[in-house]
Amino acid sequence: MIISLFFSILSKYYSERVKRKFILIILLVLAGTIYGQPTGVLFGEKLASAALQLTEQEVIYDPGYYSIGYPNGDVPANRGVCSDVVIRTFRLLGIDLQQEVHEDMVAHFEAYPQIWGLSGPDSNIDHRRVPNLMKFFDRYGSEKEITETAADYLPGDVVCWNLGGGVTHIGIVINRMSEDGLRPMVVHNIGRGQVAEDCLFDYRIIGHYFYQGK
Repeated sequence: MIISLFFSILSKYYSERVKRKFILIILLVLAGTIYGQPTGVLFGEKLASAALQLTEQEVIYDPGYYSIGYPNGDVPANRGVCSDVVIRTFRLLGIDLQQEVHEDMVAHFEAYPQIWGLSGPDSNIDHRRVPNLMKFFDRYGSEKEITETAADYLPGDVVCWNLGGGVTHIGIVINRMSEDGLRPMVVHNIGRGQVAEDCLFDYRIIGHYFYQGK
């Protein structure tokens, strides 16, 4: 009854183009409700907010190897590197990249970068390595275009950079803009802890992804 009345009002007062937009919005909301998964835009906003939440936590940059639990294992809360920002952010939304990356590497170890001289997966460290996360997001997320246009980088996007000398870096785009309003800010840890900074185009971007779980 309510639905019929709603569509009657749409037909009476709005054009076909506007009606299609209303219907599309309704379908997106229903899809998120039925499947228990927010739509892409909503998920991205939630991921960005989760990343920003991490900036309230004091963290010392520490690239050391740690033996951690599995699944949902983490290095000490006051320690971490850039990849730990991404791992912790997704965990706040119920996605355990440690488990997801490990399971995929167990099944497809040869698909991942062979640059550490390992003979098999290691659940303590594999998910904390940027090249492995890039491969995982490439396999199961949406690989987005790498551009120099700020508007192409949306809240919740994962961005990877080459810092030079074979050093890679990773962070999450958030829903805050730079002081001049021209670029979205990024939550990352490049040595100063888990911080939000205007650094999107400070380094060469080598990866741009969106992932909201398998």
